[in-house]
Amino acid sequence: MEEKGRILVLDDEERMATLLARSLQRSGYSAEPATDPAKALELLKAERFDVLVTDLRMPGLDGIEILSRAKRIDPDIDVILMTAYASVSTVREALKRGAVEYLEKPVSAENDLKPLLEKLLSGEEERPEKAAPARIPGAAPKAARHEFLCPSPQMQELYRKAHKVARSNASVLLRGESGTGKEVLADMIQRESPHAKGPYLKINCGALPDTLLESELFGHVRGSFTGATGDREGLFRAANKGTLLLDEIAEVSPALQVKLLRVLQQGEFQPVGESRTHRVDVRIIAATNRHLEDLVEKGEFRQDLYYRLNVVPLEVPPLRERPEDLEFLIQEFLQHFGKARPVHFGDQAMEALRSYHWPGNIRELENAVEHALVLGEGEELQLEDLPAAVQDFARGGAIAGASAASPAVGSASLEDIEKACLLQALEKTRGNRTRAARLLQITRRTLGYRLRKFGLEEEVQRRYGNVPDDKHTDTEHRPAT
Repeated sequence: MEEKGRILVLDDEERMATLLARSLQRSGYSAEPATDPAKALELLKAERFDVLVTDLRMPGLDGIEILSRAKRIDPDIDVILMTAYASVSTVREALKRGAVEYLEKPVSAENDLKPLLEKLLSGEEERPEKAAPARIPGAAPKAARHEFLCPSPQMQELYRKAHKVARSNASVLLRGESGTGKEVLADMIQRESPHAKGPYLKINCGALPDTLLESELFGHVRGSFTGATGDREGLFRAANKGTLLLDEIAEVSPALQVKLLRVLQQGEFQPVGESRTHRVDVRIIAATNRHLEDLVEKGEFRQDLYYRLNVVPLEVPPLRERPEDLEFLIQEFLQHFGKARPVHFGDQAMEALRSYHWPGNIRELENAVEHALVLGEGEELQLEDLPAAVQDFARGGAIAGASAASPAVGSASLEDIEKACLLQALEKTRGNRTRAARLLQITRRTLGYRLRKFGLEEEVQRRYGNVPDDKHTDTEHRPAT
């Protein structure tokens, strides 16, 4: 039977959502039930639906708000509202916001919903073809997974490839610079994978020392090391029949790489301090912003583990390589952070945004737009409202926070720029490395690695001495549970 259309049915009563969806499925529609408004919106961002059928009264978000957000995600989607509490004011508000119909409960799939869907979708072939959505990389914590569609050919191609990969059980290696959105891409792959209904857990491998990382991944038994006051299950067992995202995989030590290889090859491992072997079925998605091939050549990363992880590599391109997305993203962030405030960037500020190299990619762009909205006044945001790094780049001056010996930005290498960013973050936090790492949205361990890489350890020590650190409070990279 030819598929008539894709329908998302949202109702906080699971029985109602399921019954309507099954009835539509029997009539040839591809219908999916949902009971959580937030998860329904995530589905709309990740997949294409022709019609959203949603209840009006639900905990958290009501149907009117769902309608508004659905239209922002996909202006072409048709939205049908259902409610047992119809009123003139709510009907008027729903129609004003773009609802195509308003059905009073109890809704009959045969008598109410199916005739309406047939009418709505009968002219579907005349609608313009919609590109498959490419989820945006780089949602910073404050944006809470705010995602948009990216128009660049690179992102469209990446999405198509990821969509194919998602349907397999193969290990996936996500590569790309910090801030490009590898984790967001991982989330999309997980949602469309055969393991989608299983647990989905994440861990930042660069955030923990080896002993703790091994315990987090594989678990431990009581008394296996100092502080092990009880048994711990570990993420591999907790993620059985599901997916585990290993972020910053390049930071894993060679000793721990051996244990990861065993899980990937044989699906088995031993918790710390235990002789019994456990078997699991877990799909691995790994992510890194480093060149693993270089680490393999240096003997810092096992070649056999690299090949196991690199079954399907996906490269998330940096923002500077897809200028088509820049202005689009700027407008989306303005709308997201500015809410109803009518605002735009002036010509000088816009030119600065276009010319800047964005080493922090979309995460940095998002922060820059919010920064300008906070400082700017009136409807037009100026160059002075943007972060210092963007201003200095536009003016060709020294990088903010860098030493006096730093070259002008126009002649600076990426290494010079990265060194300046590290020093700027440490200057802002007066040498506190944990807080500096948070500002840069990297781990404290990665910050230390980069300081050593660029030979800045002595300079930092000379400037700030032994600054008391608060690394015991740095819990932002703890694994999801």
